[in-house]
Parts: sequence; C-alpha cells; structure tokens
Amino acid sequence: MKVFVVFSLVLVFALAEDKKEDSAAAPASPVAEERQKIFRRLIPADVLRDFPGMCFASTRCATVEPGKTWDLTPFCGRSTCVLSEDKPPRLLELVEDCGPLPLANPKCKLDEERTNKTAPFPGCCPNFVCEDGVKLEYPEIPTVAPLPAEVNESTTSSAAAKA
Repeated sequence: MKVFVVFSLVLVFALAEDKKEDSAAAPASPVAEERQKIFRRLIPADVLRDFPGMCFASTRCATVEPGKTWDLTPFCGRSTCVLSEDKPPRLLELVEDCGPLPLANPKCKLDEERTNKTAPFPGCCPNFVCEDGVKLEYPEIPTVAPLPAEVNESTTSSAAAKA
C-alpha cells in the first residue's frame, strides 16, 4: 500500500511539472482580461406592513434586519438593508450587482470559460477578453444622489477586499 501511495505522489508531481513547462513554453496571449464593473445604488426598501422595521428580500421571500446582507440569487448581486439617518428614519436597500453590460465592441468577447454564473457575488459577474490595448466602455447611468458616507465606506472596503 505504501508503494502505491508513493507512486501516486510521484505521478502527481511529474504531471504538475509537465503542466508548468507547457504553460512556460506557451507564448503570451495578445488579449487582456477585463472584469465587469460592480455597481452600487441605494433604493427604497420593500417593507411588509406586518414587519415595519425590516426590509423585505423578495429573492428570498424573507424579512431582513437593518445592517444584514442577502444574496440576490438567481440574479448576480447582493443587497444590504440600511436604516437612513433621516428624521424619521427610512429603510433603504443598498443593491450591488454587475450593472449594465458594456457597450458592444467587436474586439472584446465574453470569456465563457472564466464566467461562472452560479458563483457567489461578485464572482458571478461576467468576464470579458479584449484584444491588447482595448478597454471596455460602459453606458452612462444617471445617479439620483450619492451614497451616504457610512454606507459607501463600509461597502467599498469590503468589495475591494474581495475583488
């Protein structure tokens, strides 16, 4: 049995070394990978009359306390229930998702091998491959109001850490 384990380990290492040599010998690709941008927007939260202090997460058919986050499966995104600092306070939903698709560009294509639509957000956002030197362009989205400072700081740092 020990001989089999040792033989298996030697075989695994040999295959790993072989793959390293293949990737080192391959010429650099003339394309650059681009990730879909992440969009954040604050919208009025859905609230059920029987649960006035909680956000209603329609994708989960559940109520969520302020400060808690939920995923938007089957869509690619997540939301956070936010209590505004207004007088009286209002419940808001901070929605984070992949936003609109980039503008059509014949020099960029969806990278179907690296796009995992079932991964948790933001891993489910589409990945694109563009020819060298080409950048994706996105449509302009009008904004109504900037995010409150405390919401923007907490979500930007957590999103940046995961990206």
